[in-house]
Amino acid sequence: MVLNAEKWCSLEEIAGYLGVTKDTIRNWIKKTDVPAHKIGRQWKFKVSEVDTWVKSGKSALD
Repeated sequence: MVLNAEKWCSLEEIAGYLGVTKDTIRNWIKKTDVPAHKIGRQWKFKVSEVDTWVKSGKSALD
């Protein structure tokens, strides 16, 4: 068992965390390399991965 493991966040949770809509997150999944992982039919995210992605500047759409 891994202690202090980072939990997976849902699409709704990550949208709220970033202050954007769920549709924006869905567009990023289609058009960018946002670190999203599909588990079954749901998208899941790690906050640390998303933070790194945002800080890299890759979240800006051209």
